[in-house]
Amino acid sequence: MQKLKPHYVEKPWGRTDLPSIFAAAGAGRQVGEVWFESADGRDLPLLVKYIFTSDRLSIQVHPDDAQAVNKGLLRGKEEIWYILDCEPSATLGIGLTAPMAPDQFRTAAQDGSLEQWIDWKPVKPGDCYFIPAGTVHAIGAGITLVEIQQNADVTYRLYDYGRPRELHLDEGVEVSRLTPYKHVLVEAPLGSETRLIADSAAPFSLDLVHWNQNQSVSVPDGKLLWFTPLTSAGKVNGLSWEKGDCLLLEGECAFTLTGGPVSALLAIPR
Repeated sequence: MQKLKPHYVEKPWGRTDLPSIFAAAGAGRQVGEVWFESADGRDLPLLVKYIFTSDRLSIQVHPDDAQAVNKGLLRGKEEIWYILDCEPSATLGIGLTAPMAPDQFRTAAQDGSLEQWIDWKPVKPGDCYFIPAGTVHAIGAGITLVEIQQNADVTYRLYDYGRPRELHLDEGVEVSRLTPYKHVLVEAPLGSETRLIADSAAPFSLDLVHWNQNQSVSVPDGKLLWFTPLTSAGKVNGLSWEKGDCLLLEGECAFTLTGGPVSALLAIPR
């Protein structure tokens, strides 16, 4: 059991006006992501991130496990987004508005018309989208979200709105599913309880829970649980936590709430 260490990552599309729980540590920087990593540096199967956007992220795609291993990588990257806050006009780009041929897709990425082929979906707090490997996607401006992903730093950038960053068209076109997005939006506002994704559909399960009183959770033998509290404060087996933390837990976990009811994300790898 441990409290994971936050790692602040500056991005050209990041923000200087971070939420209060991250503002002090991120002061003076344009922070786009806060990652939660093991203090001992060990490789973990999952990674929890907070993402803060003032501009659009690149249009990008990730390989699946088999494609990543074929490139000499440890694993691919599938992820899920839970929206905490957003501007009224905020959007997520997920999948295409219509099927495209690979050559057509490549040309659109090169001439900038790819933006018009992306399915830009309006979002609100509590919306949750699963992004399977191969899904062409982009996070829009004015969004704060939590991302739970396979712990792999492998992104193929397809289009970046003219920003001077490297693109990876050959690799990206090879792994992209050039079709509309097929998964259903899950609407799960804070205060509700629901399964956001099952491990039969992803490399991990993810649940949103809301506890009004002390609670116990039994993590299956040999498994790890990522506990990300989105509200409140408390202790688990004597270890203190609060909103903005992320803890790695195993075995029998006894939660004591000290700051009122808690909404939290619970993730367990397959």
